[in-house]
Amino acid sequence: MATLASASDIHVGPRPLYLVDRMPEGELKQQLAACATTPLKRTDFSIGHRGAPLQFPEHTVESNRAAARMGAGILECDVTFTKDKELVCRHAQNDLHTTTNILASPLADTCIAPFAPASGDQNAKAECRTSEITLAEFRTLRGKMDAADKSATTVEAYMDGTANWRTDLYSVEDGTLMTHAESIELFKSLGAKFTPELKSPSVEMPFDGFTQEMYAQKLIDEYKAAGIPASDVFAQSFNLDDVLYWIKNEPEFGKQAVFLDGRYNVETFDHMDPATFEPSMQELKDMGVNYIAPPMWMLVTTEGDKIVASPYTKAAKDAGLKIVTWTLERSGPLTNGGGWYFQSVKETIDTDADYFTMLHALHEEVGIEGIFSDWPATVTYYASCMNLN
Repeated sequence: MATLASASDIHVGPRPLYLVDRMPEGELKQQLAACATTPLKRTDFSIGHRGAPLQFPEHTVESNRAAARMGAGILECDVTFTKDKELVCRHAQNDLHTTTNILASPLADTCIAPFAPASGDQNAKAECRTSEITLAEFRTLRGKMDAADKSATTVEAYMDGTANWRTDLYSVEDGTLMTHAESIELFKSLGAKFTPELKSPSVEMPFDGFTQEMYAQKLIDEYKAAGIPASDVFAQSFNLDDVLYWIKNEPEFGKQAVFLDGRYNVETFDHMDPATFEPSMQELKDMGVNYIAPPMWMLVTTEGDKIVASPYTKAAKDAGLKIVTWTLERSGPLTNGGGWYFQSVKETIDTDADYFTMLHALHEEVGIEGIFSDWPATVTYYASCMNLN
């Protein structure tokens, strides 16, 4: 458990109570409203998803400081690598064109697909990869809000695509990028634990002699070099083979390795039918997997107007798997049912106050260990109110 902090050290701002104010009258609203003066604490239940990217550029120093100040007990670095095989924090190896200023920098020439303006029925496009630049070159870039205007005819317009419910206020002057090793030092200094995600490479592996196994090992080695105990690290991957590598080769870290469940992309998968789970939850547990992390919607369904645990959740629990989920406050305004993250309960979602409705169901009905959020203040407030660790 992360070190508890006093209310004077954690600041959740007006948003949690703004959401409480919008809730319909009822027991949950009364309980949350009564916690307005409850001391806040940092807990592992509140996980910063790429920092606090609702308003800060993801995977930047500024974004993670904001998340820690909101009480996130665990912070995330999505890990990919540069041309010289150094580990850096980016959501994808090929997202520099939407998450940094590379297209407006001298490094635009390194992009594997240079900026092409929108024309007729063709959207504007570009693709720029960390694997095409060195670490020294990576350090010259500045992070921005992850967005692109696909109708743009200029680089400047393409880079200016931030959704109107987000903001560019905190990316005008800052946006400090990080290596994975630098994220470790930063998160340690902020009193947080670590959840690095090993991202699938955009390049074919092995890359200049760098194998997938070497990549997975290098991630763990950087925690060992920094003297971080394995109990503070929750390494993640959508690639089950990465998780199994850690379980076999770094068993202390492997005990807390998280299998990010992307099987929703499999045509035959149905979160309401455990017979479609391959491998099954019990097979995952027998392989040594202890943590599984699907998107929120896979964990829940509805009974009337109530959000309840799905068959997916029940199968995971029956197998003894611990559950982490993602991602709260990534959907924008919830007046239209919440979109992809709320798809299994969309009939019950019609106001931003339902961020708390969903969060409460995930805690009470599902029993999650923690949740990634683009604005950790909301989860921190809830966790402090419910006295969660």
